[in-house]
Amino acid sequence: MTASLTLVIVAAVLFGTGITVMLERSLTRVLIGFLLVGNGVNLFMFTMAGAPGLAPILGEGVDPDAISDPLPQAFVLTAIVINLGITAFMLALIYRSWWLAQLGERGDLIVDEDEMAEDAEETADLYRSSEEDDRAVQAVLEASDEDGGRG
Repeated sequence: MTASLTLVIVAAVLFGTGITVMLERSLTRVLIGFLLVGNGVNLFMFTMAGAPGLAPILGEGVDPDAISDPLPQAFVLTAIVINLGITAFMLALIYRSWWLAQLGERGDLIVDEDEMAEDAEETADLYRSSEEDDRAVQAVLEASDEDGGRG
């Protein structure tokens, strides 16, 4: 077996295992399968890049056929970054799912009784202050009416 055939076999095994694991219902297994598929695809792209060559800088006296293609390397780096972002998103989904499962029947609502009491006091203060404002405005209007608007 040559090195490239070995890489192709390893990539195929990673891809197949990842697809198999992704078909499970558990979000953790879906994440693991996604990581395996991502690594398998990266290995396929790396293998398809061809034989390694010189740096992709064309200078004088350099044969263009001896230069390696930089595009597959850029694709692999981009795929790694995208894979990292999707992995972070899926980890957040897994954590949120676990958190909601731990809450049980209560669901997403967590009641804080002290906070509710403070909110009720603030609301009562707002009603009191608005009533005082209404009385003050009414008193000014009545005084204005008594003066005949000459105020």
